[in-house]
Amino acid sequence: MALTNLPRASNVPAPEGAMIKSRPLAATIIMLGGIIALVFGIGLAVSFGAADIPFAVVWDAIFNFNPEINEHQIIQESRLPRVLAGAMVGACFAVSGAIMQGMTRNPLADSGLLGLNAGSGFVIALCFAFFPGMPYMYLIMYSFLGAGLGAGIVYGIGALAKGGLTPVRLVLAGAALSALLSALSEGIALYFRIGQNLAFWYAGGVAGTKWIQLKVMFPWIVVAIIAAIILSRSITMLSLGDDIARGLGQRTNLVKLACTIVVLVLAGSAVSVAGAVGFVGLIVPHLTRKLVGVDYRWIIPCSAILGSLLVVFADLGARMVNPPAETPVGAIIALIGVPFFLYLARKERREL
Repeated sequence: MALTNLPRASNVPAPEGAMIKSRPLAATIIMLGGIIALVFGIGLAVSFGAADIPFAVVWDAIFNFNPEINEHQIIQESRLPRVLAGAMVGACFAVSGAIMQGMTRNPLADSGLLGLNAGSGFVIALCFAFFPGMPYMYLIMYSFLGAGLGAGIVYGIGALAKGGLTPVRLVLAGAALSALLSALSEGIALYFRIGQNLAFWYAGGVAGTKWIQLKVMFPWIVVAIIAAIILSRSITMLSLGDDIARGLGQRTNLVKLACTIVVLVLAGSAVSVAGAVGFVGLIVPHLTRKLVGVDYRWIIPCSAILGSLLVVFADLGARMVNPPAETPVGAIIALIGVPFFLYLARKERREL
């Protein structure tokens, strides 16, 4: 097991826990193996569905597209953007969850549990109601604002409680706000008769994703993930505690602001495409920490790959459960996420 010494100010004694356990060999294996598995999963997800298509046809459709062939049309216009969207969405939710857990030292932190997803969905509902036909570029911007609204309210409620913020208080505030915003979104959908448009965001999934959505969200996601990797060393220090991070020379408030912006971009991008898919940001970072240690320089890239794998295979499973009908991806992931959340909540019961 490799150990990484964090730099420290010359006048600050080495704090307990300043030795950050990491497993770079395990992380490298996970990243290489994960990329191979992701390519394999994308191939499977493009090939299988309501109508199975041989892999040779898939290959031909990607590299020698012929618009006159029906299978090529299905692959290029439906399955390929859908699968790529699943990979992007999984990476977004997983990385945002990893950042939030490291930044807040909260093992229950996740964009879905802390109200970001519900905030994005609420603002999207307002956009559908009052600005129908809004270009996707503007929709994704409003999704970012909605995520910020949800995060701001949750942290505000948690900070007002006696004793300040605790992991369980944040989760309770996030659950209450998510329920409120979801109810308001449903009310807007009923009043303005836009339930059909919002049904996709309620269930969560990547069906119907178009290339234009991927083109708009891709630059945002790439920039945000690169920023997360740049911030990863500072997030590792924050995970030791604010006092230790300041002693190691970190400007904690500035780092937290930068991390919050990255999380809002990632969560807003993912929700604008896939809706409120929960638990990805809760499950994946925990699994990654078990495998590679607590150094976020490894956690963030590994979480991105494992999150992509989870959503791609969950989407494939959603199509295969009851073909040709589809099960919502959010329901498939929740089957894993709910027991996992209850397990973590039980470990944190002493915070109540």
